[in-house]
Formats: sequence, C-alpha cells, structure tokens
Amino acid sequence: MRILIVNPNSTVSMTEKAAAAARAVAAYGTEIIAATSSMGPVSIEGHYDGALAIPGLLSELRARQVAGYDAAVIACFDDTGLEAARSFADVPILGLCESAVVTAGFLAQRFTVVTTLERSRVLIDNLVRRYGMGDRAKVRASDIPVLELEDAASGAIGKLRAEIERALAEDGAEAIVLGCAGMTDLARELQDIYGVPVVDGVAAAVKQAEALVSLGLSTSKRGSYASPLPKPLMGAMSGFSPIPKIG
Repeated sequence: MRILIVNPNSTVSMTEKAAAAARAVAAYGTEIIAATSSMGPVSIEGHYDGALAIPGLLSELRARQVAGYDAAVIACFDDTGLEAARSFADVPILGLCESAVVTAGFLAQRFTVVTTLERSRVLIDNLVRRYGMGDRAKVRASDIPVLELEDAASGAIGKLRAEIERALAEDGAEAIVLGCAGMTDLARELQDIYGVPVVDGVAAAVKQAEALVSLGLSTSKRGSYASPLPKPLMGAMSGFSPIPKIG
C-alpha cells in the first residue's frame, strides 16, 4: 500500500515532520511518500492562504499519478483543498481535521482542539461543526504563528501547553486534538504529560487511509465528488484542465 502525504504549503521541514509521524504509525508494508507543494504560501493561516495553496496541492496529486498511490493525506489541519482533491482523485483522500475529530469522538465525550492563531480557530471551528462534532468539541487558539513551531527558541511549546491546561481546566476536555500539522511530533509527549488522549491528525489520517484501502473503499464519484467535467481553463490555470477519462 502506498500513501501519499501532501503538504499544501511550501515549507519542506514541515513535510518531513509530517512524513516522520506518518511512518511512525504506518503498518508493515505501507509505504509513505511525501510531497511538498512547489507553489503557494510557506504556511497556511486562514482562508486567503488556503485558497492560494490549492493549485499547488492539486499539482502534486496530479504529478504523482503516474507512479501511483492508493490514498492521500492532505497535511494541513484546515483540510485545505479537501473537496477539490476528492473530486480530482480516484483514491481516498483524507484531511487532518476530519480524521482527528472523528478519532477523538471514539475516545471522549468532550474534547478540545488546540490550534495556532485566532483566524485558524474560526476556520477550524466551522469545520468541526460541519463534521458533526460542534456539540462535543471546543476550539482554542494558542496565539502561535505556524512557522514558530519550527523554532525551538520561539516559546511556542509553552504557549501550546498553557492552552491545553486551560482546555482541561475550563472546557471539561477529556481529550486534546492538536490543530496543526506542525504539532504532529508533540502528541506522544503531551499525552504522557497530561494523562489524556492527545490526537494528532497526521497519524489519525494515515490509519484511516490504511483502513479504507484495506476495505476496498474509495470516494464516491456519484454526485458531490464526481470527476471534474472537461472544460477549458484560462490563463495561469490552463494546466489544470481535467484530463478526459477514456472508456
């Protein structure tokens, strides 16, 4: 089984961190392939960055079709481009937020997602509600720019821990979800410190991708996620015109 981890931002070190987390939980025989977007923002913080990241994401999914992959994980907790990617691809596509909150729902009645900036908190809160967990989950921002998670001297980990402690004390949280792919390497350590389940979206998405592939299931192509209709795209988007399917 081959699972593609696509980082929709253009920071290679974040891709490497996500790939390491994926390989740490992948089953024997699962190959993790990592890809970094070659265009777009260096980090994704809010709607504008997310919109600009989608072309690069789709380019990576398309470029790796020849070598092939059995499922793909979009390594951004905003689930950037998830709907478009599911329409484009013929294999399961997993997003971190959806995978993480579903997993947390198996483990706890109440949980808190701790993310980076306020602008991301609002976006993720909307996703959590869309995924049916609005009555069971709260989303908190820890006031950490994403790239500060790459800098050990930034104080980001202290801010994250302080917000987790507030979630446990004030929200009645029974589990914590880490709301950024840049936090993926912290899950086990934080779980040991606080004694509650700490869910990392990368690990959750990889295990769910393995399950879907093993079950022989993929995204429905009837209705919402039907393959794009062939049509001209103009200007800088011309290279994204859907390839007509034969047969």
